[in-house]
Amino acid sequence: MERTDLEQLMTAEGLRLLDSLPPYTNGSNIVRSVAALRKEGYSAALVGAVMTQARLRAKAQAKFGEFAERMLFTEAGLEQATRLNVAAIHAGRFRAAGLTRVADLGCGIGADALAFAGLDLSVTAVERDEVTAAIAAYNLAPFPTAEVVHGDAESFDRSSVDALYFDPARRTEGHSNTSRITDPNDFSPSLDLVFDAARELPTGVKLGPGTDRELLPADAEAQWISVDGQVVETGLWFGVLARPGIRRAALVMRGAGRHEMTAAADSEDVEQGPLGGYLYEPDGTVIRARLIGDLARTLGAHLVSAKIAYLTSDQLVETPFASGFRVREVFAYNVSSLKRELRARRIGSLEIKKRGVDLDPATLRPKLALQGPEKATLFVTRSEGKHVAILADRLP
Repeated sequence: MERTDLEQLMTAEGLRLLDSLPPYTNGSNIVRSVAALRKEGYSAALVGAVMTQARLRAKAQAKFGEFAERMLFTEAGLEQATRLNVAAIHAGRFRAAGLTRVADLGCGIGADALAFAGLDLSVTAVERDEVTAAIAAYNLAPFPTAEVVHGDAESFDRSSVDALYFDPARRTEGHSNTSRITDPNDFSPSLDLVFDAARELPTGVKLGPGTDRELLPADAEAQWISVDGQVVETGLWFGVLARPGIRRAALVMRGAGRHEMTAAADSEDVEQGPLGGYLYEPDGTVIRARLIGDLARTLGAHLVSAKIAYLTSDQLVETPFASGFRVREVFAYNVSSLKRELRARRIGSLEIKKRGVDLDPATLRPKLALQGPEKATLFVTRSEGKHVAILADRLP
């Protein structure tokens, strides 16, 4: 969104028009809606702005639920925004620690600030991009304890707050078509500034789920969070925001359920062993937190192969921290013989997973020429020093 689009939208006419639109749907309905609005006399610029917002509001339902219906977004801002249920967990840390005045430095469209204000914390949301700051101000307008400042993290006066929250920009500047920044020195603000600030005040930091573990300070609690199977962030917590004795945490959120594994350090691995009757694929948070060994011990399981994140055992133990599969058969990995075996079993729907092998599942799939009404999961990995194809059934 450019400033001219925002100026079109942020008028009484623009906001009324946006709120009057029916639920957004793709396809020919869009063309008809645009034509109808133009026929009613609305300008092309205004129609374009409100239709873009209608599309983004529909997309935002996955992160914000019903709150999306009264919010404004940019494409990039929505992509980078924290899910509201995750932001609520962030805010809960500050409240539990007795911290009441938080600076959200690099607030984006205001997702985390919404959660802070929703718990009656006083939040100063700072955003250096003018358009994004204006959108954050609109989104936070219903909350009297929230203030939005157009500025940057580097110049913010920290003496006015008792805690900090950072979500460093990890994409190039702009409101759409941005690209990911891989060098942490180019984050905005830089990690050096963030970690220096964390030495002065209790601080929370949101980073990408694939953040290099070498960057994680030893004095921080590192928590990885997944939502419905997707790892969404690495959170770092300093000072009283870090829980005593915890340096590694894997939080799994599925639907309304929340489950967490914690430890004082990376866990020791278990030994590898023969493939049993069940195979477990640990949640991505457990893998990134390096708590696979702890998980294996709770399951009575061992590694299928050293340094490969699959576990196996002969007894099924239900756990929220891994997906379970019942092993059907094991084949030597050979495409032509595998094709023949799958066809004999009339498998037409196949989930393909791989670890420890150089394989592209998208390239393998057409070579298997799948046919039939049955479904299964195929793991291509290593076991007992050999490449193997493990045919299995996903358990509920």
